[in-house]
This record gives sequence, structure tokens and C-alpha cells, in this order.
Amino acid sequence: MSRWRISTRSLRDRLMLGILLPVIGVIALSTWALYRQALQAADTAYDRTLLATAKSIGDMLEVEAPAGRAARLKSTLLYSALEPFEADNRSRLYYKVTGFAGETVSGFEALPSWRGRLPPKGPYAALVDFYDDRYQGHPVRVAVLLQPVTWEGGQAMATIQVAETLELRQTLARSLLWGTLARQAALVLIIAGVVVFVVRHATRPVLALSHSLRERAPGDLTPLPVADAPRELQPLLDANNQLMSRLRNLLELQKRFVRDASHQLRTPLAVLKTQVQSARRGDVPPQQALAEIDQTVQRATQLAHQMLALAKAAQMRQHTDAPCSDWAVIVRAVALDLAPLIVEKELEFELEAAPHVPIRSHEWALRELTRNLLHNAIRHSPTGGALHIGLSCESTLAHLSIRDDGPGIADSWREHLFQPFATTDTRHGSGLGLAICQDIVNSLGGRITLDNRLAAAAHPQDAPQVLGLEVRVVLPVQHTG
Repeated sequence: MSRWRISTRSLRDRLMLGILLPVIGVIALSTWALYRQALQAADTAYDRTLLATAKSIGDMLEVEAPAGRAARLKSTLLYSALEPFEADNRSRLYYKVTGFAGETVSGFEALPSWRGRLPPKGPYAALVDFYDDRYQGHPVRVAVLLQPVTWEGGQAMATIQVAETLELRQTLARSLLWGTLARQAALVLIIAGVVVFVVRHATRPVLALSHSLRERAPGDLTPLPVADAPRELQPLLDANNQLMSRLRNLLELQKRFVRDASHQLRTPLAVLKTQVQSARRGDVPPQQALAEIDQTVQRATQLAHQMLALAKAAQMRQHTDAPCSDWAVIVRAVALDLAPLIVEKELEFELEAAPHVPIRSHEWALRELTRNLLHNAIRHSPTGGALHIGLSCESTLAHLSIRDDGPGIADSWREHLFQPFATTDTRHGSGLGLAICQDIVNSLGGRITLDNRLAAAAHPQDAPQVLGLEVRVVLPVQHTG
């Protein structure tokens, strides 16, 4: 659930969270580090005061060494002498002087004795150690000084302990903490204000783009301006413009399909209506009327199928993820499907195809291309004529050749045969077959040509004789290895 909430946040929220959260984390770590450093500096300053107090006590030590008796440490320090070392009345100082034999010479005898060890290398030139302890139920900071004492006849080491309660240190620590937090909070507020301002200013082009798209009229697929857009938005605008271009092409294809379908289907439907009315009136025998109606329905069905194939072939240009198909297998399968028509016309049929011709295309497209070309060749071939299909594969190109003995094409029709609904025989065709073929070939990056096969003229002044038509299709080969 939390992941879904984060993913649905606005771009502004994501930017502000992505910037402010790391900044707040860094500032929090910085605040903690500054507080620890300030507290360490304060402890060092107060520890120096404790050391100065211990040294002052050490300067007042005396040694009594009666004849024939052991030397004894003596201290005449009064507690009132420590008042100058007390910072204020919020903290108290306690001291204890321990003699050569571990006896308490002066001070607070209940103050716990030092049991620690001197640091190997301290920051001071004296033999001093600092540690935390408790006295009378309160936490204290203790400085212990090992003070060398010399007299006539010997020398020894005295132990001086000075303890201070922590009220003043805690008050200073809280003051440092709140001061640091106040400054860092002000810094966070300033950064947050700057981030909010910058993010709002940076996302303004996005809001302007969304407003522009929202205010567009329905059906407006004109490209969005890219020149004045921020560099980060330009890939999005380019992709959006490409999408709009594809949608515009698809809409144009749909409009053209609807326009052509309504125009071309109007004639067979009108003929069908006339034939039904004629059959009802009894103008023609019932069997003849049914035969005419069946022929009209077949033509309308074929026209609808071809128009759907034409629309599907045009949409192929929008897709580049076609699989690899074997054109040789498809050519043999189409020839087998149309074998009854070849037998019906008693054609001398010949098929020469390479064993494997891989083409990056949908199988239905290659099948539709081959079927239309071969069906046209069969339809225009004379009875008993020859029909040859050749399919070869070079290193990068595949060549399909279909030769028939038909009448060929007139030069006046050569430029119009690839246009939709252009045909020289309106009784047996709708003029969509070659248009479908050209759209398929163009979408596959190939080329298609129709050329008359000519025989040499007997006399130079005679026109060459047309032996038939040859259709050539060249498509790029897809290497799978």
C-alpha cells in the first residue's frame, strides 16, 4: 500500500521529498556531530578548571617529618578557598587529599577513592586522569592529580581528587543543543523554501504542457512544439509527437477505408437490390435470378475481403515486430491451394523455389502477396498457356518472378494499376489486388515491378509482340544465424 501511495504522488511531491529528505538527514547528522563537538569542547574547558583546582590544592600541601618518625602529609586547605573555582551556585566542588599511606589527609572522606590508571599519553603535562563517578547519589565529574611531594630526606606521591556536580555542564549542554537545533531548523526552513520555489518553477513547463493538451480540440493531433521545451521534456514530446503521427496515420487509413468501402460497396448492393426486385416480379427465371444474386454476393464478399486486406497491409507500416517466415513454404502452399484453377485452365505450370527463404514478415502478408499475384496471373493466362514461378535467394535479397502468357499491360495503365480500384476488367476484379501487393511490399522494404515480355519484331518498323507479363518482387532476406 505504501509503495502504491508513493507511486501515485505528483512529480512535485516526489522532487521535494527526494531533495528534502536527504537534506534533513544530512542536517540531522550534522546537528548531532556539532552537538557532540561542542559538548566535548565544554567538557575540556570544565576539566581544565578541575585540574587547576587540583593543582592549587597541591601547592598548599606540607610535609611533617619529625625525627625518628615517618613523614606525614599535611593540608590546611579550607573549603572556602575553593569558592573562586566554582562557576556559580548551580554546581558544587568536592575534594579529597590522600596521603602517602592511603590515609585521608583532608577534604570529603566519603568521596570514592580513585582506582583507575593514568592514560598512557594525556593532553596535559601533569599526572592527571578524568573520570565520571557518583557521590551522595549525584553524578560527578572527577579529576585526580598525582602530586609529587619532596622534603628533606625523601619524596613521595600525594593523590588529590576534585569532583564537581554536573548541573552546570548539563545546563550548558542543553543550551548548546537548543541553540544548534534552532539554527539547523532555520536552515531547514530556508532550504525547504528554496526547494519548493525551485521545484514549482521547474515543473511549470509540465503544468503548461498538461494545460495545453487539456485545452486541445477533439481530434487535434498536430505535433506539440519542442523547440522551447526544457531539454528533459524533449524526449517525452518527441515520443508524444511520434504517437500522434501514428494515430493520425491510423485515422487517415480508417477514414479512407470507410470512404472507399462505402463507395465501392454501394454498387454491388444496388445491383443486388435490383436483382432481388427483378426476381420478385418474375422478370427472369428463379434459377437464373439466384445465380445472378449469388455472383453479385460473391463479388461483394471478395471486395470486402480485399478491402480488409488492404487496410491490414497499410497498418503493417506501423509495426516493426513481425516474426520471421519462410517464403518458400508459403509459395508452395499458395500454389497448391490454387492448383484447381491451374488445372481448370490446363496451364503448363512450373515452380522453381529455393529450399529456404527467410523474410521478416507476418505469414498472412506473404501469403496475401503471393496469392494475389498468382491469382492475377492465372486469371489473365489463356487456356493451355504457360505459367512459371521462380523464387531465389541471394545473400541479402529474395527474388520472386511470376511469368504468364497473358495479354500484358498497356503503357497507359502502367502507372495506375497499383492504385486502389484501378482495373482493366471491372467484370472480374475490383482493382485492389495490386494495391494490396504494393502496400505489403513497401511495408517490408522491397519493390515490385510489372513488365511485358516482348518478342523481337520481324521487321524493324513493326512493334514488338507481347508474349505475356512478368511480375518481379524483391524483398530483403532476414538472416537467422
